[in-house]
Amino acid sequence: MADYYLTLNVERTATDDEIKKNYRRLAMQFHPDKNNGSKEAEERFKDITEAYDVLRDPQKRAAYDRYGEEGLRRGAGDGGFHHVDLSEALNIFMRDFAGFGDVFGNAAGAAGQSGPRPGGDVKVTIPLTLAQVASGVEKTITMKLLEGCDKCGGNGAEPGTKPSKCQTCAGTGEVRRAQRSFFGQFVSVAPCPTCGGEGVSIASPCKKCKGEGRVRGERQVTVKIPPGVATGQYMTLRGQGNVGARSGPRGDVLVLFEVEDDQRFEREGEDLYTEILCTYPQMALGADVEAPAVSGTLTLRVPAGTQSGQLFTLRGRGLPRVNASGVGDMHVRVQLWTPTELSNDEKRLIEQLNVLRPNVQQPKNKSLWSKMKDALGA
Repeated sequence: MADYYLTLNVERTATDDEIKKNYRRLAMQFHPDKNNGSKEAEERFKDITEAYDVLRDPQKRAAYDRYGEEGLRRGAGDGGFHHVDLSEALNIFMRDFAGFGDVFGNAAGAAGQSGPRPGGDVKVTIPLTLAQVASGVEKTITMKLLEGCDKCGGNGAEPGTKPSKCQTCAGTGEVRRAQRSFFGQFVSVAPCPTCGGEGVSIASPCKKCKGEGRVRGERQVTVKIPPGVATGQYMTLRGQGNVGARSGPRGDVLVLFEVEDDQRFEREGEDLYTEILCTYPQMALGADVEAPAVSGTLTLRVPAGTQSGQLFTLRGRGLPRVNASGVGDMHVRVQLWTPTELSNDEKRLIEQLNVLRPNVQQPKNKSLWSKMKDALGA
């Protein structure tokens, strides 16, 4: 297995802050959304996220330092430890960097800044069909959110009264404590315990919202989903989530995509794979046949002498690349269809064909086992 410390490019003595800092830098570099869905970047993103998830946890880190991956398996029980998949990696990234303010230099506020705190983020999952993925779609979703209280205007005070400056912190939202020790004086700064860091106090809380400045409600949000998205990918709607207590700014909405499986296709990134059945005359003589498309059908020219299992590639007939130019390909594998019931005329014709061509000439350059492996894709 990979060395987690080497994966994150940190020393074995690295602090939690160093681990978090390096993970954040690497995660932004290899995030799938930043690399147009690159498989190599996706695998790197999963590796660094797994390393971070282990090293950030003191118990997991101690077990890993002592016994390696075996220590993680012991700690999780038989079969409990597993390598993270893309969905888990994205959830870990969002869990620890939800809002991504510190990543993009757009934080809501620095430590020690007084004032209303932002509301919490909301995560919603939107189901999509493959046809919607191919074209992109606009969806309106209804969410249960915390909205500003209409009675108090969101300030949390009963109408006719208003919030006042907190007497404990004098409106700064923080308290400082000085302690003397052998090494000198140390000053610690912490949120004010009286006002919770907001800098104000409410003598007469609003009876409707009980001083919170917000109540439960519903809100409709329109989401414009770009073409080419895949299950596990997500987008962030800034400032569309829960409103903060007492007129605090809104949090974000994290929209996760879940694409419904289409039984006609296998998907690999923006490429699609499908199979169709052809008759012996179509494959022997050549023909134009229909193959499924995401929407409707497409025409495939099967040349004379086509072998069962042959794969054809139709350029640009797959799915769009998400947030990038270009379209993937459609790969169509043709298989010979054998009828289960034959009419008398069909039997007579096939018997005549068997007389004309009683044996199949085997290629001399491949053994039977090699051909079987090719057919099975081994």
